[in-house]
Amino acid sequence: MTTIATPFHSDSETRLVYQLIAEPLSPAADRVELANACAAYVCALVDTEDAELVDALCGRLLQGLTQLGARCDTTLSPQVVTRLIEGEKSDSCVPACWQDPLTMVNYALELTRAVQGNTCPTAVTKGLTNLLHDMVWLLADFMKERAVAAH
Repeated sequence: MTTIATPFHSDSETRLVYQLIAEPLSPAADRVELANACAAYVCALVDTEDAELVDALCGRLLQGLTQLGARCDTTLSPQVVTRLIEGEKSDSCVPACWQDPLTMVNYALELTRAVQGNTCPTAVTKGLTNLLHDMVWLLADFMKERAVAAH
């Protein structure tokens, strides 16, 4: 009996991942837009096993996180703040020891480099990828939270 390998993603999902990789990050993107882009990259990364796509997604994530790190303390437009306040939460989504967003960005950058390096055993890489996913989503929520708290 012959086993036929099937792709992890359907063709339409793979096309969406390639579109995500090809979409440039706007140089004018604010920290919320960058955090959301990073969250999209890491979501695709978690479900990707193709080494070429993993490398490309890690590259995009590194770009996004680097830009996000540079914009951690920038001011958001009133429209963005208004939109964020509508979905306001009362408790912080991160522990007090991680209240510096640049620390969180740096953690995510290092996790991305570890995943991109592909030097760990498969199970470790999968665990690091899942941790990276959670870290980036937490960071995205925290960026929104900080904007709401400032107003």
